[in-house]
Amino acid sequence: MLNKKQARLRRARKTRAKIAELKAVRLCVNRTNCHIYAQIISACGAKVLASASTLEAEVRKDLANGGNKAAAGVVGKLIAERAKAAGIETVAFDRSGFQYHGRVKALAEAARENGLQF
Repeated sequence: MLNKKQARLRRARKTRAKIAELKAVRLCVNRTNCHIYAQIISACGAKVLASASTLEAEVRKDLANGGNKAAAGVVGKLIAERAKAAGIETVAFDRSGFQYHGRVKALAEAARENGLQF
């Protein structure tokens, strides 16, 4: 019997294999109960090109709670801005086996609204 984390990582594997096959830059999202993290990882998978999370001081000063949709939206906006600064327009969205719902969806929509394409 798989536990919850193993099941999520098993779901994530299929997505990551497909993204690797496409040789696309990926926007990888991870969420915990208290925080949400986003990284833009190079097509070879070896290098983090940009990152944003609710742990950063500049994000935390505006937010009371890092574990809600509002916080996810802020991180989505920030990752899109940093991706643009690094010269990245299109990415493949890697939700890491998390359901596309709630905070993960809020982050994705904020990134799209701020000019990232996926």
